[in-house]
Amino acid sequence: MAYTIEITDETIIFEINRPTIHNAINAEVMEGFKQFINQIKTNNSLKIGVITGAGEKSFCSGGDLSVFHQLKTEKESYRMLSETAKVLYEVATLPIPIIALINGTAVGGGCEIATLCDYRLVKKDAKCGFIQGKLAITSGWGGGTYLLEKGMRHDHALQMLTEAVPYPSDHLLAIGWATEVFEGEKLDALQKFIEKMIVPHATVLQAYKMQAIRKWEQTKLYDRIMEEVAACSILWEQEIHHDAVNTFLKNKKV
Repeated sequence: MAYTIEITDETIIFEINRPTIHNAINAEVMEGFKQFINQIKTNNSLKIGVITGAGEKSFCSGGDLSVFHQLKTEKESYRMLSETAKVLYEVATLPIPIIALINGTAVGGGCEIATLCDYRLVKKDAKCGFIQGKLAITSGWGGGTYLLEKGMRHDHALQMLTEAVPYPSDHLLAIGWATEVFEGEKLDALQKFIEKMIVPHATVLQAYKMQAIRKWEQTKLYDRIMEEVAACSILWEQEIHHDAVNTFLKNKKV
C-alpha cells in the first residue's frame, strides 16, 4: 500500500509509503489523505495529526513525475492541481494541529505539504525547498500561498520560492520555516515535541486551531490557493516546462 494510517493514543500518523521513489505522490496517496481527513473529522478523541514519509531519505518529493509528466495542457494540469489542492486545503484546515514530521528530503510538492502543516519538525540532515522554479513552473498545490501566510519574513519566504533550491535544516530553522530540528529516531522526536505542547483537553487545541482557520476564511485563503493553481496551470502548458522536465528525467537516468 502507498500509505499507512496509524492511531496511537490521541495521535494519528499518516505515512507516505513509497520510499523507493522518494515517497512521490500518486492517486493512491491522495486517497489516503482523504481517509486521514475523514478519520480526524469523525474521531473527536484525536488531538494531533502527523504527516511523515517512510524510510530515512525522503519525506516527500512531490508529484510522481512519471505520472504527472503525461499532463501536457493547461486544462489537464489544472484538473490534477486543483483536485490535489482541494484535498490539501482540507488537511490544512483540519480542526486539530497537524505536524509535518520531516524524516528526509522534502522538495517541490513535498515542501508544499510540509508548509501547510502547523508545525515542521525537520531531521538534521534533511533538506527542504520549493524547487518548482527549476522546472519553469510555480508551486501549484497552494504551497506558495501557505508559505506567504505562515508569518515568516516576506523576503525569506519569497527567497525560498525564487531561489528554488533545497535548504539545509539549520537554514530552515534560522528563517523560521522549521519549528525544530531533531536528531535520532523521528518518533522519539515527535513524542518529545508533543509532550511539550499537548494540553489535557482536545477542545482547547481545537479552539486555538479554529482561530487560525477563521483568519484564513476571512482572508479568502482558499480562493488565493485556487488562483495559484490557475497560474501554475498556465505555466505547465508552456514548452519550457516540458523541456525542463525532460532534462530532469534524463539526468536522473544518467
